Amino acid sequence: MSLHNPPHPGSIIRDQCLAPLGLTITRAAQELDITRQSLSALVNERKGISPEMAGRLAKSFGSTLETWLGVQEAYDQWQARSAGSHKSRNPGVYLERRCLQAISSPS
Repeated sequence: MSLHNPPHPGSIIRDQCLAPLGLTITRAAQELDITRQSLSALVNERKGISPEMAGRLAKSFGSTLETWLGVQEAYDQWQARSAGSHKSRNPGVYLERRCLQAISSPS
């Protein structure tokens, strides 16, 4: 389990792909064959990476589709764990009890 908050994939694209190459959002969007709005939402961390986008990023910036999806997955898992840690009860235990009750109750 990761002990730190993984970066959003958009920040990696912004800081490690676009900035070093001197690419604007508009120019990078053209290279990726996507809309400027889509890339802007991604690099400003309002949108995540889909499998299709991961393929485009891999082709344009290197690495693999799996690597880009892994970055998104790590971010999503951290966010889910963080959101779950703020709840007063353990929803997993609650759902497990409900499931067991449903299974053991005669129809």
